[in-house]
Amino acid sequence: MSSPELSETGLDNVFSFIAQDGSKRLATGNLVPGGELRIWDPYHSKLAALILKGSNIPIKKDSLVLYLGAANGTTVSHVSDIVSQGTVFAVEFSPRAMHDLIRVSAPRMNLIPILADAMYPDSYKNMVPEVDIIYQDVAQRDQAGIAIRNSQMFLKENGFLILIIKAMSIDSARKSNDVFNSEIKKLEGVFEVEKIINLEPFHSDHAAVVARKSKM
Repeated sequence: MSSPELSETGLDNVFSFIAQDGSKRLATGNLVPGGELRIWDPYHSKLAALILKGSNIPIKKDSLVLYLGAANGTTVSHVSDIVSQGTVFAVEFSPRAMHDLIRVSAPRMNLIPILADAMYPDSYKNMVPEVDIIYQDVAQRDQAGIAIRNSQMFLKENGFLILIIKAMSIDSARKSNDVFNSEIKKLEGVFEVEKIINLEPFHSDHAAVVARKSKM
């Protein structure tokens, strides 16, 4: 079987191709020596879904990224592939998930796992420098508040926030769009919102916000 024809996406080390079923897929070039292209599943990664939905995200090969809600490291590993000359600081609260994240990070010199709660950025302020991008995918209620606190401590002026809003984690009784709008309103004054993208059909009740930190 022949290899699929790859197309550049505009992101460093991220490629798209058409799968056998006719759907568009993504892959990243494996940063681990001897590795090959790694399929990036949008149904298991909100960031992959965001890219497939046409968002030109501001992650560069030399970016410093603070990743909040790293889970077991699946999406984080693809971000590590992209920032081949940068660093990903990956914060995760669950010790069980951290076990997997440490295993993923072992061969990746640019991936730093941090066991901490993203609600309390003071707890890791000595481990994280100023960053170009904060990517947040946490299942807690105060999602906008967590983004604001971390941005005030770590995000460079004019740096970017990519916030995944999980409506059901905030208020399961309200309509998703109402929750999205409420969280986005909280960002006003701290961020200039550039894009709001619903992640259907890949992820129900999820929206991605791309925003730039406002000049103080």
